[in-house]
Amino acid sequence: MKAHDFDAKFESDDDDMLGHLDLSAAKRPMQKQKRVNVDFPAWMLESLDREANRIGVTRQSIIKMWLAERLESRP
Repeated sequence: MKAHDFDAKFESDDDDMLGHLDLSAAKRPMQKQKRVNVDFPAWMLESLDREANRIGVTRQSIIKMWLAERLESRP
């Protein structure tokens, strides 16, 4: 499909665009996952769990969010 045809279908909002995409080779740059182990004191895990429950996310998600915020705020 030519780009202008794809754009026209997207703009028409009449078609589900996912059927026109080959997602088998899709990549997310800078999103390669790597596992790490970190030991936290019990009081910290309890605080993390309380805050995660308060905003409705998992413990892992809140750790990632907070680390990302901190790293993005660096000059």
